[in-house]
Amino acid sequence: MPHMLIFGLGYTAGRLAERLRSEGWTVSATRREAGPDAIAFDDMAAVNTAIGSASHVLSSVPPVDGTDPVLDRYGTALASAPASWIGYLSSTGVYGDTGGAWVDESAPIGSGRRKARAEADARWQGFRDNVRTFRLPGIYGPGRSVLDRIRSGKAHRIDLPGQIFSRIHVDDIVAGVVAGFDGPAGVYNLADDLPAPHNDVVTYGCQLLGIAPPPLQTMDEAGLSAMARGFYAENRRVANGKAKRLLGWSPTYADYRAGLRAIAAA
Repeated sequence: MPHMLIFGLGYTAGRLAERLRSEGWTVSATRREAGPDAIAFDDMAAVNTAIGSASHVLSSVPPVDGTDPVLDRYGTALASAPASWIGYLSSTGVYGDTGGAWVDESAPIGSGRRKARAEADARWQGFRDNVRTFRLPGIYGPGRSVLDRIRSGKAHRIDLPGQIFSRIHVDDIVAGVVAGFDGPAGVYNLADDLPAPHNDVVTYGCQLLGIAPPPLQTMDEAGLSAMARGFYAENRRVANGKAKRLLGWSPTYADYRAGLRAIAAA
């Protein structure tokens, strides 16, 4: 049976692990601290043992202090590992601001605020010839969507006309990674088919919940954090045609409306 080693068993990777285990895979994983479903990232003996037996390896670990901790610590072992497939979950933030224009995998990276992420993305691309890099926009899904922020009173509508973002349902990421098992190595954007203003997503979520949408505010009025302000500093539409063509993948939740309806119904 195939064996997947996942570095960083977070929200998205956890959904992938659930699917693979349900299909008979062996799944090993790391977290910062060991638990019933993962070994500690710093346990080099246990991690190196898993590297030596894994047929597939996926890293979902973002840069830390400006560098990639997985390649820094385990790069040598991974370089000679028997794994026939290696994947890396990156971010469409590597493209920077495009002024709302469409961007695909041929675009240059590293001009935006995600410099460390862009450098890690490039390192993984050049690491081995069997690496698939998946660039992801805003991730949402059960327990982590605008519906949760609306219910908690933390949703905002910011007065920034023309601001456009792409997003992706977590289960469509999982499907894209699985499709990548049989697809060629390379870089793939996994995004839905409808980039949209964040305000539209909030308004639609409020409609589903029968709640009046929050008022339009400036970023100062909303009291946004520096991280949240950075989110609004970039404006782009992410094209997903390459993944559709080469992986045979398409999002089950083609737009935020379909994704939110499914979450609300569940």
